[in-house]
Amino acid sequence: MRVLIIGGGGMVGQKLAGRLAKDGMLAGKPISELVLHDIVSPDTPEAGFPITTLTGDISQQSETERVAVLKPDVIFHLASIVSGEAERDFDKGWDVNTRGMWHLLEALRTAGTGYRPRLVFSSSIAVFGAPFPEAIPDDFFTTPLTSYGAQKAINELLIGDYSRKGFIDGISIRLPTVCVRPGKANLAASSFFSGIIREPLNGKEAILPVPDTVRHWHASPRAAAGFLTHAASLDTSLLKERRALTMPGLSCTVAEQIEALREIAGEDAVKLIRRQPDEEIMAIVKNWPENFEARRATELGFKAETDFRDIIRIYIEEDLDGGRAFSATAVADRERS
Repeated sequence: MRVLIIGGGGMVGQKLAGRLAKDGMLAGKPISELVLHDIVSPDTPEAGFPITTLTGDISQQSETERVAVLKPDVIFHLASIVSGEAERDFDKGWDVNTRGMWHLLEALRTAGTGYRPRLVFSSSIAVFGAPFPEAIPDDFFTTPLTSYGAQKAINELLIGDYSRKGFIDGISIRLPTVCVRPGKANLAASSFFSGIIREPLNGKEAILPVPDTVRHWHASPRAAAGFLTHAASLDTSLLKERRALTMPGLSCTVAEQIEALREIAGEDAVKLIRRQPDEEIMAIVKNWPENFEARRATELGFKAETDFRDIIRIYIEEDLDGGRAFSATAVADRERS
């Protein structure tokens, strides 16, 4: 089985690649080759099968044709311009996030008779717009209030139609905000959700641009990789004509995030969070959903964390430098005391 990850150099792409390299299997079949595509050359994990890296701009038709000719059995489409950048750079957001998808689907449609790959698209809960019920049900309508959300919603419709016509076997999974993200902050408006945990654990100051009362929907990078592999293995006939699924997650407030950090890493870590209101970010965040039922996805076997402390522990276990003060050993000692 040949597997392609578009956006393979990004954080979720790298987590997914690592999981595939470790498992060596996908959808019950051995992986014969993994292709990682991104705008810059992705890192490659050690694996028992060949890993190929490709670089290029997926918004260009020629680039989508280049990857389609490989005829991957499974394609994970993770590449996108993130929420904050898509809002500030209108043209770039639409070029990469939506025109790129259109070009890819057309390239797959014309790649060859009988070719029908599984396409797993990382959509977003940004497809929903306020006002919201207390917990958003699976049949809630999509009325995004950001360009990023509109781009993701349009891609969901495209994938549904191309699947209906038999050109692909597609599924869109609406990811929660993935937290705690390792590495440096990106240009996503949601970046601070990770920053207020990641930076203090690394002994650095973190900026909090919104009030403590802001509530949001989260899942760990580990859960996100699990969503993707499960989607690639899922019997899509169970979806019928509704090929977009809202992933399970954890609803909590910023205050609850901070309290979880305090319980695990102590007051000194919490003191590194500096409140600095940002009107632009608050204007975006106020239109974001806070809580979901996600019954369809849960019934289909998708799983996420139910305690934010577990999300922090996963970051410590997988991504935090073990030599720092808040290493996994130090956390375990703190929690036993």
